[in-house]
Amino acid sequence: MISRRQLIKAAGAAAIAATGMGAGLPAARAAAEYSWKFGHGFPPSHPIHKHAVEAAAWIRQQSKGQVDIGVFPNSQLGGDNDLLSQVYSGGIEIFTTGGIIMSTLVPHAAISGVGFIFQDYASVWAAMDGRLGAFVRDAFAEKGLHAVDRIWDNGFREITTSNRPVNTPRDLANLKLRVPVSPMYISLFKALGAAPTSINLAEVYTALQTGVVEGQENPLVVTDTAKFYEVQKFCSLTNHIWDGSWIVINGDAWDGLPADLQAIVSRGFNDLAPRQRADIAQLNESLGAGLAQRGLAVNRADPAPFREALRKAGFYSDWQSKFGAQAWSVLEGAVGKLS
Repeated sequence: MISRRQLIKAAGAAAIAATGMGAGLPAARAAAEYSWKFGHGFPPSHPIHKHAVEAAAWIRQQSKGQVDIGVFPNSQLGGDNDLLSQVYSGGIEIFTTGGIIMSTLVPHAAISGVGFIFQDYASVWAAMDGRLGAFVRDAFAEKGLHAVDRIWDNGFREITTSNRPVNTPRDLANLKLRVPVSPMYISLFKALGAAPTSINLAEVYTALQTGVVEGQENPLVVTDTAKFYEVQKFCSLTNHIWDGSWIVINGDAWDGLPADLQAIVSRGFNDLAPRQRADIAQLNESLGAGLAQRGLAVNRADPAPFREALRKAGFYSDWQSKFGAQAWSVLEGAVGKLS
């Protein structure tokens, strides 16, 4: 009997074919026994894309051409939510993005995005390469997705403003701050006394320029490439949220791969993770200096007062009830007591 997942997968594949997305692929891919599509929303210059292409080339070589992965950047195959739907249904085989977006399908994927839980990269990798990461991978598996062992990095998120630096929670009082469309981000900054507003990324520059909002928060690479430094005066290194990028594979595609090829695919992505992570860390360090050269006043904030303010505001206890006792116990086991 054909399963529901197989029917969904067939429908997804038919939709891809109908839109012509398979057209124009190199002829060599048609000869591969396993020809996969890897879609994501990062630009070609981003370390995630560059290393994904490198991993795909290594996998093809090591599998002697049996596994050929075409990597499609810049949302060529759809936006993040669409790509998540496609990898779930089988329209594409691989997708990568942050846990906040993944959480629309796998709620526990957002748990590493709780505010001010990581002091530095050492604490991030101890958690994500340890029990917390394993817990989230199990949550993906329950939804029929295979997550590779080592999550890739997208950097810590920082705050820029037009009117004052952010050194303590008091500096966020009534600050009109742009945040992504996410309950986690909105509740975080409301708990800290700010006035968060959700605006599409493409509209943020104009919103900052016209004073609709006074600040925004993003990894530094976004602040740089979107030229927010032209309409902001301060850059506060708050490290308020760490943003990783899960690489997930459609469950049927993964299960259909022989064990020896599964090992090659896993190694292709996992072995590159340390270099990809190092590239992001180096990029963010250089961007901090670069933004200062472009006229932003850069300061580094102590996270401890922010964490205490969130605790007093009930932010952590609220998210504890949302994630559940088991998930929260795993989180606190990795980062320490929060609520």
